[in-house]
Amino acid sequence: MTNTSSNAKAGKPPRHLRVLPRYNRRMPAPLSRRLYGPVVLLVAVVVGGTVGYMVLGLSALDALYQTVITVSTVGYRELSDGGVTAGYKIFTVVLILGGTGSVLYGAGVFVENLLEGRLTGEYRRYRMHRHIEELSGHVVICGQGRMGRAIAEYAKSTRQVVVVVDALEDRAEAMGFPFVLGNATHDDVLRQAGIERAAVAIVALGSDADNVYVTLSVRALNAGLFLVARATGEDAIPKLRQAGADRVVDPYEIGGTRMGALAFQPAVTDFLDVVLHDDEYAVRVQELPVPDTSGALGHNLAELSLREQTGAVVLAVRDREGSFHTDDVHTRPFLHGDLLIAIGTDSALNRLGDRLKS
Repeated sequence: MTNTSSNAKAGKPPRHLRVLPRYNRRMPAPLSRRLYGPVVLLVAVVVGGTVGYMVLGLSALDALYQTVITVSTVGYRELSDGGVTAGYKIFTVVLILGGTGSVLYGAGVFVENLLEGRLTGEYRRYRMHRHIEELSGHVVICGQGRMGRAIAEYAKSTRQVVVVVDALEDRAEAMGFPFVLGNATHDDVLRQAGIERAAVAIVALGSDADNVYVTLSVRALNAGLFLVARATGEDAIPKLRQAGADRVVDPYEIGGTRMGALAFQPAVTDFLDVVLHDDEYAVRVQELPVPDTSGALGHNLAELSLREQTGAVVLAVRDREGSFHTDDVHTRPFLHGDLLIAIGTDSALNRLGDRLKS
């Protein structure tokens, strides 16, 4: 009789995802900030020209008038009552060069920003789409509501490669991941997100009907990926499973369970939160598959002395049927399809993974 602590629903575990650098965007500075320098320069030229002509003998109004027509290259008559002296000519030449340069510089920055708003945006989207086309084994998140944002934040903390699908550009763009604009219920939008090459899809739209429809579409486009779907009602859970979801999450049930755990076992809940979600903590929990070519097959933990050799602690083993083994974890031989749930430091978990592969 198999000794198991729980009988989870059978289902394949998610494959290990490749961890790659996230797509980084460098957004251009706002137009007002970029025009700040040229405007300050032009004001300084006008003020300097006015003061200079006043020193050369013009009144304040005449000095301002002479400066404006000089900087703008209109070229009306000179207003000097004392004649056009050598100093007057030199100052006017300097003012023309400085004023014309500042005006052209400001106009250039303004035109550049008008064009850049479109050209840069189009180029950035082209670059992003090319980046998505090169991805494989990534995560596709459909829906960027409150739950979608929480999922994306968790994915960001684990440095997963994520592509967001959402109909609102501002909402999708705010997460800092590559994104595809459009309705996730359309197959062409899912294809643009690379769903056929993805390892995991998370469907977190606001409507159960949309989630069922997208789950059907995703499963039809990629039968091998691991699919997690959101349900807002109990009636939707079996439908989503029938549609092809490997896991179905009811946020209300999970939220209620978590509130109860915080009320009755706060220390345990806090510890699990730290271990699972806090990157600064030295210890974390990780799942490690036993490769089909591993020398550990047919041997148990006691025989292999994995804890002594690696420093990682194996908490449980999940078999290919989806059952977790905890009571017999040290005496049960490893079999094909086993998945270890272990806790330890990054280095200890890496050593355990290498030991299983050897």
